[in-house]
Amino acid sequence: MPRRTKIVATLGPTSSDRQTLARMIEAGLDVVRMNFSHGTAREHAARLELVRNLARKAGHSVGVLVDLQGPKIRIGRFKHDKITLRSGEKFVLDAECTLGDGGRVGLDYQNLPKDVAPGDTLLLDDGRIVLGVTQVKGPRIFCLVEQGGALSNNKGINRKGGGLTAPALTGKDMQDIKTAAQLKADFLAVSFPRSGADIQRARDLMLKAGGKSMICAKIERAEAIPALAEILDAADSIMVARGDLAVEVGDAAVPALQKRMIRMARDRNKLVITATQMMESMIDNPIPTRAEVSDVANAVLDGTDAVMLSAETATGKYPVETVAAMARVCLEAEKDETFITERRRAAPPASVEEAIARATIFTANTLNIKAVAALTQSGKTALLMSRMNSNVPIYALSAVVETRRRVTLFRGVYPLNFKGARNPERALYMAEDELLRRGAVNHGDYIVLTIGEPFGKAGGTNTMKIVKVGEHRQA
Repeated sequence: MPRRTKIVATLGPTSSDRQTLARMIEAGLDVVRMNFSHGTAREHAARLELVRNLARKAGHSVGVLVDLQGPKIRIGRFKHDKITLRSGEKFVLDAECTLGDGGRVGLDYQNLPKDVAPGDTLLLDDGRIVLGVTQVKGPRIFCLVEQGGALSNNKGINRKGGGLTAPALTGKDMQDIKTAAQLKADFLAVSFPRSGADIQRARDLMLKAGGKSMICAKIERAEAIPALAEILDAADSIMVARGDLAVEVGDAAVPALQKRMIRMARDRNKLVITATQMMESMIDNPIPTRAEVSDVANAVLDGTDAVMLSAETATGKYPVETVAAMARVCLEAEKDETFITERRRAAPPASVEEAIARATIFTANTLNIKAVAALTQSGKTALLMSRMNSNVPIYALSAVVETRRRVTLFRGVYPLNFKGARNPERALYMAEDELLRRGAVNHGDYIVLTIGEPFGKAGGTNTMKIVKVGEHRQA
């Protein structure tokens, strides 16, 4: 049984050479993440070309996710790169400071003094440093160190409880959206959205630039939680970005929020990626901790479409081993039944495609079906099928390369290059033969095929057929 949960891995200095990338694809990489917080457009283009060349050579489809930097809510730089803060000391965040010292530091986000007030708590470096705001005077925020430690250049700032007004899309992000469109990125991740409007703006900019990327909303602001429904309605997928989110809402709140977000995404036929520190110890070690194994497994059991690696593959010592370890954990977790709510069963289907998708998965789950073959132009029917519980593999057969790369993120869906035929009956026979040739099924197995008529029309799946493999050869 092929692995259903997909693996997203971030490219970086230790994972961008030809040999390492080829081994990562072989180990089970499904989607690469290109972090636009680092690197130039030319560097990203070279990496993307390498990924796609290696994927073609390996006979795989590999998706590309471009992750926008978002607003830089960070401190500035120190004269000597690093200081140590001690509890009880006074410290100033000064928007007019150029180089910081032991008593103050500058701000990349110049509007921070307008967003905070005495009594607020500011969390620096993912919550490792805690500052209590005592006074705000012009461009300066006067603080008392509540929890000290080492503080170095350009560390991030969060306000406990959220409330920072930085826009989700900066000028850099808008330019990077144009670059992502030119690169034909399959997915675009928007950092720090607060509303559905933020996501719609990113989509409009992508379409204006001629791109077709699916839009992923990274849920990492406290304000995004009450707006989850509208963000999901506007996006194609969400990312449970547990780092900044944990700092803003509290780490204890994140596990339940993760389960809630995954459930909401699936209920709305949207995709979901679970991210942040999933196997962080493998940055320096060749095996994960038991806690990390449990973390990945629980995300799989929650029903996430994908699990994501960040520094583990971007700068870690063991990028190939990390992908292999994550694949191993996902496969083992998938042996247990996943309990994903399917409230959609009680509601009427929203379209003919959804009705066909429901009928297909119900049939696959209740008969001895070995595989589902969805002949698709857009991938929509395969997506709808993937929102429902099933251990039966779903093969998305498409001649459209963009569709094959897109479905790399769909849980339990596997893209196949399929040129098809000029009529639906012949296409169904060819699809059956393709699954047989690839060893996905054997003679005598039952499979379910879906197709749209009139044949070749995008977004028009309206037919389901149950076939006994090899039977058409005897007819």
